[in-house]
Amino acid sequence: MKKTTLLSLLAVSVSLTLAGCDQAAKIDPARQTGANPELPPSQNFLIPPMQVPSGTPWKQGEKPSVAEGLKIEKVAEGFQHPRQLYTLPNGDILVVEAGGPPAPTSQPKELITGMIKNASGKGGPGGNRITLLRNSNGDGKTWEKHPFLQNLYSPFGVQLIGDTLYVANADALMKYHYESGATSITGPGTVLADLPGGPINHHWTKSLLASPDGRKLYVGVGSNSNITENGIGAEYRRADILEVDVASGASRIYASGLRNPTGLQWEPQTGKLWAIVNERDEIGADLVPDYMTSVQEGGFYGWPYSYYGQHVDERAQPQRPDLVAKAIRPDYALSSHVAPLGLWFYTGSNLPEEYRGGAFISEHGSWNRKPLNGYQVVWVAFKDGKPVGLPKPVVTGFLTEDQKEVRGLPVGMTMDKQGGLMIADDAGNVVWRVTAQ
Repeated sequence: MKKTTLLSLLAVSVSLTLAGCDQAAKIDPARQTGANPELPPSQNFLIPPMQVPSGTPWKQGEKPSVAEGLKIEKVAEGFQHPRQLYTLPNGDILVVEAGGPPAPTSQPKELITGMIKNASGKGGPGGNRITLLRNSNGDGKTWEKHPFLQNLYSPFGVQLIGDTLYVANADALMKYHYESGATSITGPGTVLADLPGGPINHHWTKSLLASPDGRKLYVGVGSNSNITENGIGAEYRRADILEVDVASGASRIYASGLRNPTGLQWEPQTGKLWAIVNERDEIGADLVPDYMTSVQEGGFYGWPYSYYGQHVDERAQPQRPDLVAKAIRPDYALSSHVAPLGLWFYTGSNLPEEYRGGAFISEHGSWNRKPLNGYQVVWVAFKDGKPVGLPKPVVTGFLTEDQKEVRGLPVGMTMDKQGGLMIADDAGNVVWRVTAQ
């Protein structure tokens, strides 16, 4: 597409954005969290109102803020869009660095929104590799960096089962031989299973989680559109959690109707599968709340036909009242457009007592809501295997108070051997470590 055409499209986008500036959020995010979020009437936008802070790198000595009783330190930097973190049995930590696959040039709307979001540091090329961090002296502070696995295709999820490392690329689930203590893998790897990809790969991130017995892998596959505007055929085996048999590579749909399940974890007390989900856009600054939920085998969670149970989305055609009738209401809303990308049930003992028995959630942050929402890591307490109370902001300061500049974007999390919470900072290209003060 010619540069002049792109500029014209951008000008149209900006004018539509300005025209919709009065469509600011009306509902306090606190009223859109928990089991019963407030849901206003929907609106329709060709291009939704946008508010995009400018991406500005962390200045020397700057770092996020943390809740009382905690401290945060930078343990490594110089990455290219670190997305996910994974702790190996020996304490080494894998940092998955990735940028999305090339967007098709025939999709003007995608180009417009992509250009605008890139301004905040959310876009740009990623490393498409995995870097290994090693804390040789066991202090949790001094980490060596090793190039671990190169030439990947927009990787996201990673899991180790025995001596096999599984990596979820944007279009395939790969497996590699791993030797304990190794600082690199040089083998080519083999494909265990194909994953939905293609020239249009709207939600390219593929989250990954192994079953406790190591026999299955669960893959979160996002939708190929906001609300089926690319045709229902483009959504084959998408907006699903797939279950992959490790021995054969055969797969099946474990749960469906989950627009973009970007985090999968086992809840420690009940052993149930939980996911965080990015919900649909373009029907208002206060719709639709993103959420986390336990995932039922065979369950349908609404997308694209409805949200939060039986709230029908009339944009999805043809309508499917049969599916809407059985749509499962999510367990816990996180408020609208926070874009949750990381989920971690904390089981360590380093952090204060109040952070035992619950989940940390990283919120990558909104771009189509005014005022902005997200851009933080929150804590949600659990009781008897269910979330309770309101989210507590734990790591903040990624977004400046005036909401004009964004320093970083939290994504994947893990726990190191000492019980510190490790956070991948996508735009800041940093890995942070949170411990008790």
